[in-house]
Amino acid sequence: MRQIIFDTETTGLEPSEGHRIIEIGCVELINRRPSNNRYQQYINPGREIDRGAMEVHGITNAMLVGKPAFADIAKDLLEFIKDAELIIHNAPFDVGFLNNEFSLMAIGKASLRVEDFCSVVDTLKLARGMHPGQKNDLDSLCRRYNVDNSQRTLHGALLDAEILADVYLAMTGGQAGLFEE
Repeated sequence: MRQIIFDTETTGLEPSEGHRIIEIGCVELINRRPSNNRYQQYINPGREIDRGAMEVHGITNAMLVGKPAFADIAKDLLEFIKDAELIIHNAPFDVGFLNNEFSLMAIGKASLRVEDFCSVVDTLKLARGMHPGQKNDLDSLCRRYNVDNSQRTLHGALLDAEILADVYLAMTGGQAGLFEE
């Protein structure tokens, strides 16, 4: 079973307001074990990053000068995530941004949708079901499941995906048995 722990950083909160993806981070799990396969890409959004978003992730407009546009990395991203189960904390946010990026590429033709080539598990929804009435943001889950997130002073797509991988495995019963193939 191939799972991809997936996260994005964005220029703001709403794709409907023209906000775009600026970083994608993915961590691959094979049979519930982390592989060494990672995917990270910074993306030039073609627009300014909102100050509030910059304060969350620390990515500046200057850092994205010369980075590829989403359309330039879409094929590689699709190859990395295709047919996997995507594990995403607050999946509607990231999936909404991904689907928006695909729709922007599809001027005059049908656009791709993440749900057409991947299944999606929302760990926020899962956590809310397991821990109703409690805080279920990633930092709270790290505390609850004793996952070290001390290196996380700012959000980053790859770092958050790595942390979420540990949280997800702890939430769902840990890794598969040591000797299972």
